[in-house]
Amino acid sequence: MTADFWDHIQTNAKKSGEPFFSLAPMEAVTDSVFRQVVAKAAAPDVFNTEFTNALSITHPKAKFSVMGRLHVSPNEQQRPVVQLWGDQPEAFARAAEAVKNQGFKAIDLNMGCPDSTVVKNGGGSDLIRHMQTAADVIAASKMAGLPVSVKTRLGFSRVDEMNDWLPWLLRQDVRVLTVHLRTRKEMSKVSAHFELIDQIVKMRDKIAPQTMLQINGDIKTRRQGIELAEQHPGLDGIMIGRGIFENPYCFEKTPQRHSLGELLDLFGFQLDLYDQYVAEVGPKRFEALRRFFKIYVRGLAEAAKYRDRLVNTHSSDEARAIITELRERACSLS
Repeated sequence: MTADFWDHIQTNAKKSGEPFFSLAPMEAVTDSVFRQVVAKAAAPDVFNTEFTNALSITHPKAKFSVMGRLHVSPNEQQRPVVQLWGDQPEAFARAAEAVKNQGFKAIDLNMGCPDSTVVKNGGGSDLIRHMQTAADVIAASKMAGLPVSVKTRLGFSRVDEMNDWLPWLLRQDVRVLTVHLRTRKEMSKVSAHFELIDQIVKMRDKIAPQTMLQINGDIKTRRQGIELAEQHPGLDGIMIGRGIFENPYCFEKTPQRHSLGELLDLFGFQLDLYDQYVAEVGPKRFEALRRFFKIYVRGLAEAAKYRDRLVNTHSSDEARAIITELRERACSLS
């Protein structure tokens, strides 16, 4: 039997003696452009696409609205895991076959998104309250023959819901179970429940030892992830999400101090990729880039002023002009 995507990840992790690292799927963040930026800075072992509605992928009209979410540049060295959301098993079966035909090698199912719109539509963390539907979605997604993983939270309203929910998921024989260590109700307003990691590892070991276990929440750097894995034997993977906004080099194996010039080079690279995407693939809202500006403009007394100006730009050329000015200002102060 040919080794699948996760077999390779697991084998490489065992060789290194460290957990594997993933960049979390994030709405309007982990598109092809930003994945290439992270890869240039310091690549994780696993990338994920943005959340993609399973129903839309094969819908006669809606399928065109998700093409950008599933776009993979020829320049990407590693094909991302495609993350799907929804609650209709038949839609997942069709979507799984479609993404397989597009060349994707693995599917992740979103059963943890706390967004109210997603929840109202029966997806994301709402599946925690509908366990049989979750099981049906997993079974349908497996029909295309790709390895299926799940990303979820501890529970919907209460932490103790994990005692029913996580064992249920583990019994569905998924390749990887990623647990964001908070409930949907907690959002990101409380600290991640690291104190529950060992209990979750024991659940996995008892119910589905073949399933790899990955954790997410409040992990900002590779070093922190390795320390957690050392403290909690049995963890297979570490997923970093919002930490990438604090440090685009967070996956570095040997952490280094990066200058403002290096950050601005990375910023320029993202703008170049954005222009390339628009030219080769199609329109992409420039305003969506604004959330990234805080990643690159820091370490200078006037950083906030420059970020405010960048937020009011409407094109990559306007942003580049501010980058040039910022470089000159930094040089004058050095």
